[in-house]
Amino acid sequence: MKKIGIGYENYKDFVDNDMYYIDKTLLIRDILGKGGKVSLFTRPRRFGKTLALSTIRTFFELEYDYDGNIIDKHRYFEGKKIMQCGDSFLSKMGKFPVIKLSLKSAKQPDFNTAILKLREEIVNEFRRHIYLLESDFLTNNDKELFRELLNGIVTWNRKFNDISDDEEMKKAIKAEYGKYSTSLKTLSELLQMHHKENVIILLDEYDVPLENAYYNGFYKEMVDFIRSLFESALKTNDALEFAVVTGCLRISKESIFTGLNNLVVNSVRSTDFGEYFGFTPEETLNMLDDYGLEKNHDIVREWYDGYLFGDSEVYNPWSVTQYVYEHINAPVRLAEPYWSNTSSNTIIKDLISNADETAREELDLLINGGTVEKRIHEDITYDDIHTEPDNLWNFLFFTGYMRKVSERAVGEDIYLTMCIPNREIRSIYSHQISLWFENIVRATDHNSFRQTVLNKDTQTMEDYLSDLMEKSISTFDSSESFYHGLLLSLLYGVPHYVPKSNREAGDGRPDIVLCPNRPKDPAYIFEFKVRKKFNEMDDGIQEAFKQIKDKRYEDGVLEDGYAVVLSYAICFCKKSCIVRLKPEGASH
Repeated sequence: MKKIGIGYENYKDFVDNDMYYIDKTLLIRDILGKGGKVSLFTRPRRFGKTLALSTIRTFFELEYDYDGNIIDKHRYFEGKKIMQCGDSFLSKMGKFPVIKLSLKSAKQPDFNTAILKLREEIVNEFRRHIYLLESDFLTNNDKELFRELLNGIVTWNRKFNDISDDEEMKKAIKAEYGKYSTSLKTLSELLQMHHKENVIILLDEYDVPLENAYYNGFYKEMVDFIRSLFESALKTNDALEFAVVTGCLRISKESIFTGLNNLVVNSVRSTDFGEYFGFTPEETLNMLDDYGLEKNHDIVREWYDGYLFGDSEVYNPWSVTQYVYEHINAPVRLAEPYWSNTSSNTIIKDLISNADETAREELDLLINGGTVEKRIHEDITYDDIHTEPDNLWNFLFFTGYMRKVSERAVGEDIYLTMCIPNREIRSIYSHQISLWFENIVRATDHNSFRQTVLNKDTQTMEDYLSDLMEKSISTFDSSESFYHGLLLSLLYGVPHYVPKSNREAGDGRPDIVLCPNRPKDPAYIFEFKVRKKFNEMDDGIQEAFKQIKDKRYEDGVLEDGYAVVLSYAICFCKKSCIVRLKPEGASH
C-alpha cells in the first residue's frame, strides 16, 4: 500500500515519495481552457486548494537545478491525465517564472504583526528569485530596488527595535509598507525582464488576513493593504501571464477587487471545476477499496459526503484521507468529525450565539434533517456578517457548513434551499449548540432554584426549569440525557449537599440523589421521565413514583445512614416540565 500523505500540500512530495495521489491534474488543462486572466477559486478549508496551486506551480514553473540546468518537469506528470491533453498544453510545461505566496501567516492578533508576517512571506519569495541579482538583463537600479525589498525586513526589525512608542511604530510601519503593497508587481516586472516570459502569480488563502482582521478589530487597515497588493499585481501588471487566487470566501469587488475586470470567480455555485476540489464518489470508493475498506463505504458516505460544488457531488477530502489513514489497521474504529478539529468554527458560534427564536427553530429543523431557504449573494464582506439576518447563512453556505438542495429566482434575487451536508457537519452544530447552552446555564445564578429544592417549592421549580429551557434548541429537548445533564448542573452548589448521578440504591439506580453532608438533613431523590405529548406528562410522573417504589430507591438511601429521604418526580416534555414531591410518610 502506498503511504497516505497526511498534512502534505506540496505536489512534488506525492511524486518523490510515491504517496497515494488522486489525479487532479486536468485542473491545469481547464485553467488554460476556461480560466480567466485572474481566476479566484473559493472553496471550504481543507478541500485541496493549496495542493491545487502546488500542482499548477509544478507544471508551469521554469526551474533550475544546482548546476544551472533546466529541470525537466515530465517526470512529475508521468502517467497523469494531463499528459494525454496534447502539445498545446504540454508545450507550456516548465516555461514560465512563477510567484507563489500564501497569506495564512497573517493570522496574527494585531495589524502590525500581521503586516510584518506578510512582508516576511514576500521577502522569502524575493529570496527564492535571488538569481535576479546576477541577471544581465536587469539594470543596476533594478537590482538596487530588488535588494531594497529583499533586505527590507532586516531594516524594519532594526528600526522597530529602537522605537519604544507604539504610535511611532505604527507610523513607521505605515511609511515602510507602501512599497511592499506593490512588491509583487515589481517582482513580476523583474522576472519578465530576465526570462523574457510573462509571470504566473499564485496567491493562496487570500481571505485569511481579512477574516482574522475582522475578528481582531483591524479589518479596514488590512483591506487597504490587500487591495493595494492585488490591484498592482493583478490589475495593472503588464508582466502577468495569468493568476490563480484561492480562499474560502468571495470578498466583494468593492472592498478588495476594485476595478479588477479581468477576474473570473469560481465558487461552490459555479458549474465548472467542481470535481477538482474534494473527492468525487468514484475517487472516494476507489480509495477505500485500495486500502481494504470496501465494507466501510456507507459509513464514509454518511459522514463525509454531501457537498455539491456546481453539478459535482464531492466528499470532504481531508476527512476521507484521515478516515482511511486511521482505519487501515482498525476497520471497525468509529468515524470521527476530523474536519471540525481543524478550525475554531467561529462562524457557527456567531450564528448560535446571536440566534433569536426564529434562528433557533431553523437550527432545530436543520439538525433534524430539514432545510431552510435563504436569499443568497456572493458579493459580501466580513463587515456585513451581522448587518442582515441572511448574511451569516451565506457565510455558512460558502464555507462548507451548508449544502444547496435547490434554488429559485424571485425577481432579481436568488433563494437557496439548504441543508446540513452530512453527519460530520451536523456534529459541529450539535456540539456548538450544547456549548452555547451550557454557557447560558453557567452564566445564570441558580441559587434561587437550589433554595426552592430545599423549600420543597415544586411550582417555582417548574417555572424556573421551563424558563431556562425556553432558551434551548428543541432538538435536545427530546433527549433524557439533556435533561439529566441540565438538572445535575443546577444541583451542583446546593449548600451542604453533593449530587450523585446514577448511584446504586435499593434495587436500581435513581437518576440523581442529592446527598447531605450532615446526616440529619434530608436526602433528595430525583427521578425523571420524558414524554412527547403534554397530555402524557401526568402519566410520566406516576411512572417515576412507581419506579422509586418498585426499585426501593428510598430504602437504599436510608440504608446509607441518612435520617430522612424525600423523592421528587419530574416529567419533561419539550420546553416544559411538571415537578411533584412525594408526600412525607407515604408508602415506599
